[in-house]
Amino acid sequence: MSQKLYIGNLPYRTTENDVRQLFNKYEPIHSVVLISDRETGRSRGFGFIELDEDCADAAISELGDTIFGGRNLRISKARDRDEGMRAGATRMQAYNRS
Repeated sequence: MSQKLYIGNLPYRTTENDVRQLFNKYEPIHSVVLISDRETGRSRGFGFIELDEDCADAAISELGDTIFGGRNLRISKARDRDEGMRAGATRMQAYNRS
């Protein structure tokens, strides 16, 4: 089974190949996606990588908060987009009640 990881605080010039090289110890790498701005096409400084589940846990503990291209990486298990939206809606509902 595979696990998708969020990789945040990437240098804006990072390429998919750079991410593959960084995570090559945790192969097989199933996919790498770097997110770019829809209008400008420039990198937004984050992306996702999909690894085998046991490798994903090792990558989080070993690479999380390490320096890459002069920036501290933020690596965590990716959440579904709906899950993040539900959490935001819950916070907004709590805010509106106060």
